[in-house]
Amino acid sequence: MWGILGIVTAVLLGIYDIFKKVSLNNNAVLPVLLVSVATSSLFFFPVVIGSRLNPVFFQSINLYAPKISPVQHLEIFAKSIIVLSSWILAFFAIKHLPLTVVSPIRATEPLWTLIGALIIFSEKLNAPQWIGLTITLSFFYLFSTTGKLEGINFKKNKWIFLIIGATLLGSASGLWDKFIVREIDRLSVQVWSGIYQLLILSIVVAVFWYPTRKKTTPFQWRWTIPFIGIFLVFSDFVYFYALSYPESLISVLSGIRRSGVVISFIFAALFFKESNILKKGLYLAGIITGVLFMALGSN
Repeated sequence: MWGILGIVTAVLLGIYDIFKKVSLNNNAVLPVLLVSVATSSLFFFPVVIGSRLNPVFFQSINLYAPKISPVQHLEIFAKSIIVLSSWILAFFAIKHLPLTVVSPIRATEPLWTLIGALIIFSEKLNAPQWIGLTITLSFFYLFSTTGKLEGINFKKNKWIFLIIGATLLGSASGLWDKFIVREIDRLSVQVWSGIYQLLILSIVVAVFWYPTRKKTTPFQWRWTIPFIGIFLVFSDFVYFYALSYPESLISVLSGIRRSGVVISFIFAALFFKESNILKKGLYLAGIITGVLFMALGSN
């Protein structure tokens, strides 16, 4: 069951990436992120308030968020900082890079999650995982060569470094999720992390964007912006539900979830008319094949 839920969250995440790209083109990054996070929070505040005022009703509709300890709040706050840092880096990179360049890099996230799990838990790679690791790294290198055809140097382009940083932080978040969701109610994790993200990002926007807003790219309202938050809420809800299964494997779920980049890649190829689609598609297929081998090895 958790595998099927992983596929659902992958589809939702792919659509979420499309809304991000459409919203960020020639637009101010931080306010776009703030509006999307604020939209997400519209789902969270009623859950927190309702769980306190009418716990029986919210339990009956499976939207009850139980009280958590101060230590657990700190653990969720730490998750919020990691996730928000990843989003800020990713949003800036997505604004300045073709989606067909971003998607394959984001597809490598399960690789770093696996490596992190191996380091933290002192595990060893089995044969399928070694095969998957080799395939993923090989196709990622080949993919980096296509960037040169578009004037993108993977060693010097700062936006490439930002999306790689976002991917590594996303992997760290996945490992942290697996740790805290076993001891904290999954809905509480999602709800409170969303609220903390809104609070932190409001401060970031007030300090770093608002005072210099007239000197930077102006903010333009687009109907796609709130859909970023809406699709992320549903994707995370399904993801945390899948992760709450005792038998679920973070390395497998991470691989399935990140395969949603195929959806955004196809959309970019069809509607954004980006270049070198055939080569990028081949290398993306290779990266995902490697990720699937790692997932099978973990299973």
